[in-house]
Amino acid sequence: MTGTIGIIGSGLVGKAVARLAVRAGYNVVISNSRGPETLAGLVAELGPLARAGSVDEAITAGDIVTLSIQLAVFEALPADSFVGKVVLDQTNYYPGIGNFRRADLDKGELTSSELVQRHLRGAKVVKGVHNLGWIHMEHNARPRGDAERTTLPVAGDDAAAKAVVSGFIEDVGYDVVDAGSLAESWRIEPNTPIYFWPYVPAIPDGLTDAEAKKLYQQAGKPISPETARQLIDGTQRPSPIGGTLEGMPPIHVALFLELASADTVKT
Repeated sequence: MTGTIGIIGSGLVGKAVARLAVRAGYNVVISNSRGPETLAGLVAELGPLARAGSVDEAITAGDIVTLSIQLAVFEALPADSFVGKVVLDQTNYYPGIGNFRRADLDKGELTSSELVQRHLRGAKVVKGVHNLGWIHMEHNARPRGDAERTTLPVAGDDAAAKAVVSGFIEDVGYDVVDAGSLAESWRIEPNTPIYFWPYVPAIPDGLTDAEAKKLYQQAGKPISPETARQLIDGTQRPSPIGGTLEGMPPIHVALFLELASADTVKT
């Protein structure tokens, strides 16, 4: 039996994870802050391996529980419900979005995933599937042995939890490298060499908006585990800390705003 993925957040990221999971044969329980009844259409699209639930139901059911949400709402997570759970932390620190800013993150006193682990004190938090956009989560996934298969990093303090999360990531279409502890996860945060840009295709000048959007939804050049390791090991801590929309491809921001206006991205 492959297991169940409990997904907290039904926005663009949560949907991408759900699609990858069901394609790989996992059961999925997906949740959001608005209630299971708002997810009927998505569950119908995902098929018989998926169902909607409350946040608590997704946590209870999940062999892995994903945080497919904005970091700004981490304190709303019911910490006691996560005790003993393997948690896949997909959050990122973007201090210019949602008026969420913390001095301890800005000063590098801890990483965003350490902050999440501090709140979910009884959980086993693993950072991963956070360093590429929702579009490329789906479009870059490849089966084992495929020459175009690329590599994602994970970081965490619990070796067994990292192994569980790595197995899931490998099942849904990616090779995996270990980037170290949660304290070292700054090496795979926004504005580092392995964050976002390696997974997107180059967009040449002279294309129409429609042509550029179509090309952007293709996979980027694959990264081998060896190359991923080199990128991680050679990283210097960014300053300032945290991502910005200006640091993203303009076409990505445009697609995000376009989809967000048509479909809520609330958690």
